[in-house]
Amino acid sequence: MKIGDIEILPVLDGTGREVATEVLTRPGVPDAWSCHAEHLDADGVLSMPLGGFLVRTGDRTVLVDAGVGTIDNGKYAGGGFLDSLREYGIGPEDVTDVVFTHLHFDHVGWATKKGQVVFPNATYRVHAADWAHFVESADAEPGAVRKLSPLVPQLETFDAEVTLAPGLTARPAPGHTPGSTVYVVSDGDERALLLGDVVHSVVELAERDWEAVFDVDPVAASAVRNALADEVADSADLVVGAHFPGLRFGRVVTASGNRTFRAV
Repeated sequence: MKIGDIEILPVLDGTGREVATEVLTRPGVPDAWSCHAEHLDADGVLSMPLGGFLVRTGDRTVLVDAGVGTIDNGKYAGGGFLDSLREYGIGPEDVTDVVFTHLHFDHVGWATKKGQVVFPNATYRVHAADWAHFVESADAEPGAVRKLSPLVPQLETFDAEVTLAPGLTARPAPGHTPGSTVYVVSDGDERALLLGDVVHSVVELAERDWEAVFDVDPVAASAVRNALADEVADSADLVVGAHFPGLRFGRVVTASGNRTFRAV
């Protein structure tokens, strides 16, 4: 994917599998997935790619999220992230920036490994509210603290919309997590939005009332999700969620009064 002179490449790490009706629901709609069965396997399982995106802009090589790591717990399995980067000719030492949409385990897996920072020359960036929630709070999960604490010498946080690299802007979008962030890639009049987990599945762009079990603040998450969908609907803007099929970009379009996501 090219946005002007900026290149965006998917970096696949592995796959997550969740029973769709257990993680994404529409209150008051008992069979919400019946209209979207094409997104599920025969057992009603939603398959979700895990990984991130590589953004090449100017002299910067930026990772947006860092996959799930070497986990294989029967539902989530990774391990391919660094190999995917090598296919693009990128080694860990070549990455200049790692920016996180949020700090859930399936987005930070290759941030560190066995207590060592994986991308030694990178500045790591995340919204301050997520760092406080996942690392500094009294009830932070010990696993997250162990995974993320080694980043401190290379860490920078932000708490408002900010441009982090040429054509790459962090836009806070709280709800899924306290510091959930959307990254906007723009060059001239071209624009793409990396939505992270603001949207877990393309179905959430079709109807406005989906709820995700993973959202820390479901009300705020719904408001952010719908505002973004309204913003990009029937425009030239490209969007991609962190777990969209094939990590493919697409557009939100309206036809016969119904809104849908169309991959490009």
